[in-house]
Amino acid sequence: MVALIFLSLIPCFGYGQATHFLTWKTEPPTEIFGERVFMDELEKQFFIDSLKNGLIATGFLELTQEEKSLGSDSSALILSLGAKYYWKEIKTDEIPVSIRDKISPLKPDYNSLIRWMKEATLLAENQGFPFAQIRLGQIEKRGDSIDASLIFDRGPLITWDSVEVIGDTKTQKKYLQQLVDLQPGTPFSQADLSAAAVFLRRSPYFLLEEPPMVSFQIKTAKPSFRLRDRNANVLDGIVGLLPNENEPGKMLITGQLDLELYHLGGKGRDVLLHWQRLNIQTQSLDISAKESFLFNSPLDVKVGFNLLKQDTTFLNRYFSLDFGYRISNSGYLTFFAKRQAGDLISTFRYRENTELPEVADFRWNQYGIHFELNKLDDPFLARRGWLLQSEFAAGNKKILQNTGIPDEAYLGIDLNTPQYQGKILIENHFFLSPNFGLWLRGSGGIMRNENLFLNDLFRLGGLKSIRGFNENFFYARSYGFINFEQRLFFDKSSYLMVFVDGGMIENPYFAASKDYPVSFGAGINLETGSGVFRFIYGLGKSNLQPLEFSYSRIHFGYLARF
Repeated sequence: MVALIFLSLIPCFGYGQATHFLTWKTEPPTEIFGERVFMDELEKQFFIDSLKNGLIATGFLELTQEEKSLGSDSSALILSLGAKYYWKEIKTDEIPVSIRDKISPLKPDYNSLIRWMKEATLLAENQGFPFAQIRLGQIEKRGDSIDASLIFDRGPLITWDSVEVIGDTKTQKKYLQQLVDLQPGTPFSQADLSAAAVFLRRSPYFLLEEPPMVSFQIKTAKPSFRLRDRNANVLDGIVGLLPNENEPGKMLITGQLDLELYHLGGKGRDVLLHWQRLNIQTQSLDISAKESFLFNSPLDVKVGFNLLKQDTTFLNRYFSLDFGYRISNSGYLTFFAKRQAGDLISTFRYRENTELPEVADFRWNQYGIHFELNKLDDPFLARRGWLLQSEFAAGNKKILQNTGIPDEAYLGIDLNTPQYQGKILIENHFFLSPNFGLWLRGSGGIMRNENLFLNDLFRLGGLKSIRGFNENFFYARSYGFINFEQRLFFDKSSYLMVFVDGGMIENPYFAASKDYPVSFGAGINLETGSGVFRFIYGLGKSNLQPLEFSYSRIHFGYLARF
């Protein structure tokens, strides 16, 4: 009743434009009254209905109304409440067990009844009965209490039909059917359709232009998705200016090429190529290809090849085979196998060694699992949400004897040992205002083996890890670092940024095995008509690099999407 009285006292504005004045009151056993001014008849009727529903909810089931005209623009409403009843028992025996058991027990009051009926209807809707109805059956009065039972009309069983793809997209119908997992013949579910829409909005391949539509036919429901392809493919060339260590006082130009082709043929097929020249004698190459829903199964398969030539010291390469499975709309699980090979390029400096040097020839067959949970609001430039990635791998590593190194260097060394590694990454995006946001990322990793070599270790440094240093500048047996970035947006995908990176790196081959690098800098991300221009300036300090402007790093490039 307090709520009803409060409702009656809400002030009205715009009296000069009002068209109707209403006074109202209730008759015993409860007497309340009020007056309201309404702009039109529809607004007045909505108020009367809300008032009556509130009274019925409190137990006045015999409520009647009488409205008397007091003039052309005013009237009086009299509500006769009658006796007040209390719900004693509401039977739910006719509701299917598959629905009833998933809802908390029904309390004998009107508001709980309405909520319970809505929940039951939604559950039926998600079990293949979108036209299900629940209503009160026979009502029995016993004094001032009432008993009732619920009647359930499930309606026809509706199953999914095949999906329909419309819009400016090359996405194949068969691919989308597997992606949203609304399989023909399975029961209709509004919850599954809504979840599919949320998932498609995070797709890097296309945009969902409007909420999905459903057309109901004879016992089937056909979902339609209007898609528009994103400019997801990438052609990215970056030029870096570094101090030339071989010629002091001069700069060294390095290069990088990223070619990423996504969603080829509209089937979720990806081909990626990354090449990088870190200095005159160091280069890396990374190639991978992914096929989605291999042989119409729920599995994605990915093959990859990576090569790293580290000046004249060693050559690393690995082959990988991944099988991925989507466990939910935001979770992705991958099982992988890798064969990693490390070989020395030049052994002249080790020809008189009596102990193994910091680098060696080896083969490591590893098997692992990778898990990703993606809650970002956009696959390219997120402003809200978070991302979690974790990975664990283990396997046997075999050390190969190099003829350029004396045999006594291998004496007492176990050439076959188990090796394992783990990695984790967490990032979060904070959207504080339309023009200001924060990005925070934490990453860590650990590697263990009886005989770890320099060409075994993690490689860190550069734009994708700790900025202000050369790419792959650090070697690490274990590491942990944090990236913090403030972004001032002046367009949807254009912003100015300042950053601070810092962390801990452990390297058993350096005099100070633990290093605490830190870096800071600023940059700009500028969206153009067909791509993004990036310019980043960073300055870093570590055990191996002093905090001096001569060691600053400048990276600029143009990322073209098509």
